[in-house]
Amino acid sequence: MSDLWSSLEALPPVASPAGARAAVLVPLYPDAEGHMRVILTKRPDDMRTHPGDVVFPGGKIEPGEGPEDTAIREAWEEIRLEPASVTVIGGLDPVTTRNRSNLIIPVVARLDGPQELVADEVEVDVILEPMVSELLDESRWRLQDFMGHHLWFFEFAEGILWGATAFMMRDFLGYLSR
Repeated sequence: MSDLWSSLEALPPVASPAGARAAVLVPLYPDAEGHMRVILTKRPDDMRTHPGDVVFPGGKIEPGEGPEDTAIREAWEEIRLEPASVTVIGGLDPVTTRNRSNLIIPVVARLDGPQELVADEVEVDVILEPMVSELLDESRWRLQDFMGHHLWFFEFAEGILWGATAFMMRDFLGYLSR
């Protein structure tokens, strides 16, 4: 377990490019058995954007906020993740969605430990807390053509991780595989 945490020392600082429109938190914590876990959410099926998708907590950068502020604020709003428990450890490469002007900044953070999370009933259908070792299992991932693009997909019982979030997750897992 400590090897996984130490591999994250190679993360670069959180990016803050001009024009960034959103930020997400990649919240990690050690569970009671010492396994690294990551927190994801499944969006409700009736959401206007990305309905039913499995995503990191996050959202729009507000005026005066940096990406870290946004990611931590959004995690509080969506799943009641206590801001005082969040320690930013680095960032991942910014990504876009199908809307190429929507630059998303991933913020990787370590939490003090497991927390009592509460899903916002409007923005979150389910909170997922998979072990990172599950996500490192390449046999669980599939690469598939989607509208002329090769995209990664990872299925949970609750929903599918794919698109920009899967791209960010694969980037994150790359640091653990070095």
